[in-house]
Amino acid sequence: MAEPGGRRERLRAETLRDIRSAARRVLVEHGPDGLALRAIAREVGLTAPALYRYYASREELVEQVVADLYDELCDHLEAARDAVAPPRPGAQLLVTSRAFRAWAVGHPPEFGLLFGSAADGVVPDETGDGPAAVAGRRFGGIFAALLAAVYLQRPFPVPADADLEPDFRDQLRTWCATFPVELPLGVMAVFLSCWVRLYGLVCMEVFGHLRFALVDAAPLFEAEMRAIGEQLGISADWVPPGT
Repeated sequence: MAEPGGRRERLRAETLRDIRSAARRVLVEHGPDGLALRAIAREVGLTAPALYRYYASREELVEQVVADLYDELCDHLEAARDAVAPPRPGAQLLVTSRAFRAWAVGHPPEFGLLFGSAADGVVPDETGDGPAAVAGRRFGGIFAALLAAVYLQRPFPVPADADLEPDFRDQLRTWCATFPVELPLGVMAVFLSCWVRLYGLVCMEVFGHLRFALVDAAPLFEAEMRAIGEQLGISADWVPPGT
């Protein structure tokens, strides 16, 4: 016979998942301002006061949903990365970048919640220790680890420390201290530049800011990936989508 405590724990875990699923649907449809705990409680068959037995506040629930979205995105990126055979860092970086765009284009409201204006006041600072902050660091770590692996396997040209503007150099040094492996500041500068190109292009596509020129932004994205590949010395790792 199953232990009553074990059954209660399973039921509680199922209820927590149901609550987060309902909250995600509301957040995606209405944004953080439209999240009403009473409506979520009603959808999962609870009273509003009963909901507080599972989440102490609206903010705690929103943060957990954000953490779930980050984890879903990270699982998608890691699956794409790990499917590359043989596991060359350059190929993994390009494939993971492509997977990031695919998830973003396929989940515009969720992407907006994590990375757009909807995230203001919802996604906490990544220096925190809450579930959303931890999940956010996991996301950043995927790309950071891949770029470090690319550089350590075959160093690409980077600016010398003396060529970096002093304030920029100081900020890069602070950021570099958070990495698991110490890298030259020039590598950090190149990484940041590449990320701005990747992230900025995906944001513009998801939020509709390229429609003035492009119906389909995929060719532009692939051209940028090839250019980044050349900058990082991994152009041979770029292959057409679907290959």
